[in-house]
Amino acid sequence: MRHMIEIRSRNQTEVTEFLLLGLSDDPDLQGVLFALFLSIYVATMVGNLGIIVLIKIDLRLHTAMYFFLSSLSFVDASYSSSVTPKMLVNLMAENKAISFHGCAAQFYFFGSFLGTECFLLAMMAYDRYAAIWSPLLYPVLMSGRICFLLIATSFLAGFGNATVHTGMTFRLSFCGSNRINHFYCDSPPLLKLSCSDTQVNGIVIMAFSSFNVISCVTIVLISYLCIFIAILKMPSPEGRHKAFSTCTSHLMAVTIFFGTILFMYLRPTSSYSMEQDKVVSVFYTVIIPMLNPLIYSLKNKNVKEALKKFLQKHIL
Repeated sequence: MRHMIEIRSRNQTEVTEFLLLGLSDDPDLQGVLFALFLSIYVATMVGNLGIIVLIKIDLRLHTAMYFFLSSLSFVDASYSSSVTPKMLVNLMAENKAISFHGCAAQFYFFGSFLGTECFLLAMMAYDRYAAIWSPLLYPVLMSGRICFLLIATSFLAGFGNATVHTGMTFRLSFCGSNRINHFYCDSPPLLKLSCSDTQVNGIVIMAFSSFNVISCVTIVLISYLCIFIAILKMPSPEGRHKAFSTCTSHLMAVTIFFGTILFMYLRPTSSYSMEQDKVVSVFYTVIIPMLNPLIYSLKNKNVKEALKKFLQKHIL
């Protein structure tokens, strides 16, 4: 019996690195994808870091709303950077390996910042509710201390959630194939490779993802319900238009982000298709972090004025 266990142990060598198969193995298509995603990544970093700099240097933007926006830009730049650079390298490299610990680190940081964005968008919805529902009390309701606590809570929730998922995933045994059918280390393809029982992981992922997304979506929906009620009670059309215009950017960002996340993670595991999931993953790992700065800068008068002032002073 002991001899059989030793033979089984030798045959099931633990995986020390993974191979990321990526989006395509077509050499011609890989060059096109590299140029496309490099352009998107540069735009993502310039847009998000640019918003952070503008909010830092322009005193008119030193309010709660823009404090949240600069935090969102930091999170977008961070979770895009946890995936996109490695994807770009793999598109041009013959060796597409990532070490076991490198995979775990990518998994952890991507999950941490993605979870943080989920909670941060919910906090931003509450901020808009406070600004429109009680404008006179807004400086008190959203003081610097309260903003800091809300943002810190978002980061703690995001990183805490990722710690659980990372610990649950990388405690598993990987002793067979090491070929991940994806362009980054994500939960579904990793669970498919494990030679351990992954039933508990599936339950934990569904439970945590459901609770996090549903709680954040509930906060957003309640906040916007109160916002719309407050807007309808305003006597002047100009006041209603101004109040609604301050919410459109955030509402657009929330719809795109949560719509994609709900489709991606809150589905039965039997319905997963790796090829379909890779396409959806490109959208929320690469495209959304680029879109958010565009949405907020193009729809926000103060940001556009701050950008115009900065360009006139330093470049033009």
